[in-house]
Amino acid sequence: MLLDLRGLQCPLPALRTRKALRKLAPGDLLVVECTDPLAAIDIPHLVNQMNDALERQEAANGLLTFHIRRSLPDQAQATMSKQS
Repeated sequence: MLLDLRGLQCPLPALRTRKALRKLAPGDLLVVECTDPLAAIDIPHLVNQMNDALERQEAANGLLTFHIRRSLPDQAQATMSKQS
């Protein structure tokens, strides 16, 4: 799934990415494109909080692209157990 967030400013890219991730099935891939420089910090932090996987992050000509894999239920549970 491609999520085009070009032109949106903080905090909208992170909020819309969170909303899109919640709709995905475990194992699905979300590709996020945005132009907000703060997304380079916010989106990886969000992915970490949600226990998903940031497979790739790229920046070119002002465009940030994130490839995020929705975690499998057992991976999320294992990560949460380690944090307790």
